[in-house]
Formats: sequence, structure tokens, C-alpha cells
Amino acid sequence: MADKTKTIAKHVDIRNRRASFEYQFLETYTAGIMLTGTEIKSIRQAKVNLGDAYCLFLNDGLYIRQMHISPYTEGTHYNHEPLRDRKLLLEKKEIRKLVNKLTDQGLTIIPVRLFINDRGFAKVDIALAKGKKLYDKRESIKERDVSREMDRDRH
Repeated sequence: MADKTKTIAKHVDIRNRRASFEYQFLETYTAGIMLTGTEIKSIRQAKVNLGDAYCLFLNDGLYIRQMHISPYTEGTHYNHEPLRDRKLLLEKKEIRKLVNKLTDQGLTIIPVRLFINDRGFAKVDIALAKGKKLYDKRESIKERDVSREMDRDRH
């Protein structure tokens, strides 16, 4: 009998590393996600890509779009669609706050991190972010290079 614990990660922590380079984070929130059964199983196998994902307001709430969750390998014809829109679960006051802030020019909501909490629920850290200009990106590269050089000097 095969050991299934090898394929399921104990701590799922998927990060959108490109987001901190492309955006400046103003505020962060933790939101729940409405998922189907095969989606949570794929998330527990860490088969998620947050690279192109973003959040938007549709009729009745905040949705995450372009988050790719690979189809579950053991799934049947009830398997999920990989790029479907998924509803995010936030408190009403947080949603109102985000709606008011999005009226400002140049702000967007992006997912930064996907994880599974202690109770086994999938959560997403989303950030209200402002896009960086080219000179801001150069500054980020410079800071990263300086910290890398300092780490090399220490060792």
C-alpha cells in the first residue's frame, strides 16, 4: 500500500514573490476562499500558481481571478476548472474599506500568499498595492544586491 502522506504537504505556504518586486504594499488582509473538494486537495499538494492572479469586485463580493490550481490527479469527472474565479471571504467592514480605497487612481488588490491555517482552511493574504515605477524597481534591486553583499561578507 502506498504512503499518501508523502504527496500531501504538512505546511502549505505558497508565495507570490514577483508581487513585492512589481508592487508597493499599502495594507494587507487575510481572507478565506470558497473552494470545491478537489481544489483543496490540490492546494494541499502545493499545486498552485499565484503569478498572474489579481482580485476584483464583481456583483456580490471580492473574487480572485487567474489563480491557477492544477486539477487533482485522483479526481474524476467532477474535477474543478483550473482558472475559475473564486470568491474571497472577508468581513463587511474590510470589504467596504477596500472598495473606498480602490477609488484612488493606480491601486489594485493582489494575492501575496496562500496558506492553510491551523484548522485546515485555505487562506489568502491579499494586499492593497500600488504599482512601482521603473526607478522604484531599480531601487529594490540595489537594496537586494547590497544585502546580498553584506551576507557574503559575514560568512
